[in-house]
Amino acid sequence: MSVFASLQVGSALSYLIALVIPALDAILPILPGETAVIALGVATAGSADPRIALLVGCAAAGAFLGDNLCYFLGRRFGPAVQRRFFATPKGLKARAWAERSLDRFGTQLIIVCRFIPGGRTAVTLTCGITGYPVRRFTAATAVAAVIWALYAFFIGRIGGRAFEDNPWAGLVIAIGASAVIGAVIEGARRLRAHCHRRADRRAQASSAATRPPVMASRRTS
Repeated sequence: MSVFASLQVGSALSYLIALVIPALDAILPILPGETAVIALGVATAGSADPRIALLVGCAAAGAFLGDNLCYFLGRRFGPAVQRRFFATPKGLKARAWAERSLDRFGTQLIIVCRFIPGGRTAVTLTCGITGYPVRRFTAATAVAAVIWALYAFFIGRIGGRAFEDNPWAGLVIAIGASAVIGAVIEGARRLRAHCHRRADRRAQASSAATRPPVMASRRTS
């Protein structure tokens, strides 16, 4: 039996993969959550079974649980998480970026970073470490999980339908398309952040230019 034949809607393995791998891939990067969901989409591309909705629901639930697991770990084990994920110069830079971006964009960042490799882990752990409001975090991760699961699953179905006779080719094309989309999202995020920094610098320069000069007090004899 081929790998794709074992990932059908009638297989318990499919639901286990859809739930568990997205739930753990943030803290165990060796588990490819998005690739797993795309593969499920490819494997079921020719099916109209209504249980496909349950597969998508499992993927969304797994993503939601994974994000909130990261939040819990950051909130409960902050110092240990800091040492494990943010001890290096690169890690410190990632956390500093996450804190600045959360202050500026809030829930928008949490949703967008679900589609940015590495961004999700940095943001969700930082939310826990810094005590980001749990209700706002939960709502944002719920929205992000549903959008992500639909996106990953159906991009896999598109690839599977385009290459019905060669599902491996469909999987490779779908993963490549997902990588391109992720790169575009990351590029747009970087461009927006750059524009905001420029606007902040212009505002600071304008404020400094219009500020009245401070006159030095003269000592009286």
